[in-house]
Order: sequence, then structure tokens, then C-alpha cells
Amino acid sequence: MGRRRYVARGVPGGYRIWDNKARRWWGDLYELCPDDLLDELNGARDHDEITALLRRYRAMRR
Repeated sequence: MGRRRYVARGVPGGYRIWDNKARRWWGDLYELCPDDLLDELNGARDHDEITALLRRYRAMRR
């Protein structure tokens, strides 16, 4: 098993997703660790599923 491309890293105020290949942050700041989003990004990479998960996490912040 290779190194994961996307990983969650703890930052002040929550979690951010780090892209190991591009070496930069991906997405927004999340209060809770977005485990299911990370699984989808590192796994099947289904665009519709990723979009639905992003909307769900954005709604949780409001």
C-alpha cells in the first residue's frame, strides 16, 4: 500500500486536508475530522459523492 495522497492535519480551530502530491492545502477548514471525505478522495474519487460530502460539511459549519 502506497502513501495516501490526501491526509487530515490538525490545525488551530479544526482540521485541514493536505495534498501530499501538490504539497498544499485542499478545501476548507473543518471542525470535525472529515474521515468519509478523505476515504472518497483517496479511494473511488467519485465527483458526485465528493460534492455531496463537501456540501454536508459546509452545512455543518453554519
